Amino acid sequence: MSASKPRLNVLLKHIATEAASSDMANFLRLLCRMFSLLLMLTWPWWWFRLILLPVTVATSSEGNNVNSNAAPHSTYCRSYCGNITVDFPFALRTGCGHSGFRDLLYCINGVLMLHIPSGSYRVLDIDYAYRGVTLHDPGMSDCYSLLRSPGGLGNGFVVEPWRAPYLEPDPDNVFMLLGCRADSPLFQGFPSPEGKHLPCRNVSGMGCEEYYRCPAWDEGPSIRRPRGSASASAYGVVSPPECCALEFGAIRAINVSHLRCEGYSSAYSLAPLRAAGPGAWAYGIRVAYSLPANHQGFCGACQATGGVCGYDQGTDADICLCHHYNSTSNCDSAYAAATPESSSEPSIMPKPSLATLVGGFLLFRNILSSTL
Repeated sequence: MSASKPRLNVLLKHIATEAASSDMANFLRLLCRMFSLLLMLTWPWWWFRLILLPVTVATSSEGNNVNSNAAPHSTYCRSYCGNITVDFPFALRTGCGHSGFRDLLYCINGVLMLHIPSGSYRVLDIDYAYRGVTLHDPGMSDCYSLLRSPGGLGNGFVVEPWRAPYLEPDPDNVFMLLGCRADSPLFQGFPSPEGKHLPCRNVSGMGCEEYYRCPAWDEGPSIRRPRGSASASAYGVVSPPECCALEFGAIRAINVSHLRCEGYSSAYSLAPLRAAGPGAWAYGIRVAYSLPANHQGFCGACQATGGVCGYDQGTDADICLCHHYNSTSNCDSAYAAATPESSSEPSIMPKPSLATLVGGFLLFRNILSSTL
């Protein structure tokens, strides 16, 4: 034992140096030599205390960074918020999913929220089969309640230009803008013969003519009720309409205050047949999501080889997170092209951080000081 003590002191100094430099290979090699020297010690409780080290490493390696600390299984990026499954291309963890949907969803007290420049919306459903997301805006009117204010009420729908190719309201979703002023950008060029400059129209059999039949219009002040014929008040042939229905593609942004409107409603119908009246419409925002053509099939190939679909946080490029390597195609190609000695790319396997290495070293030093 007396001969082992100087050798252990030298090893301790080397371990401290390698821990500070984050050289994992040399650090582990020195630990193996440490174990061989410890075998010469006679205290059996050494082995009981040594099991604390792997527990410490496993505990400190938990985190949200997919590229360095993720769990080595294919469900790492799949999350749940309330009763909603969050899976590719969406994600709640950084580095998971597709980069076009990063910083989009948040789980707050078991409620899944979607955040874009126009505001925050509650996510009611994610339909992965038909690539649709159903949103609820608490400031939006429906068939039984008109929510309006002079400054505009409700979020509308506006996405960042870079995110627009990935996320936009479904073509069958109708937005009905309420109480827009005559100087609204919607009515530039108004009045004109037959109101041909107005974007107001029916969308998939839903529009203001039908919406005017909702009970909500019978409860407001008379000045807000539509005047004249249904067509005149719905399409603005005579004066700015109380309600202007349009699809999202007509103006590419539904900004209630910018459009100088008092409020809005939004409805959609998923049934193949037209819903029987505005009372049967589904009120909310139905958003369609898509991926660029050059990404089609990437995630399927990644998952088929046991990988997890994600993206590089520095370049936003698609990557397949494999057990030991990251790949730009799939895990089979990554395994064939890389070896543990030559690959330096991050993976979803746990790797101890610098704090873990230093913590492990301090644990060994404390043990040795109590026995030598």
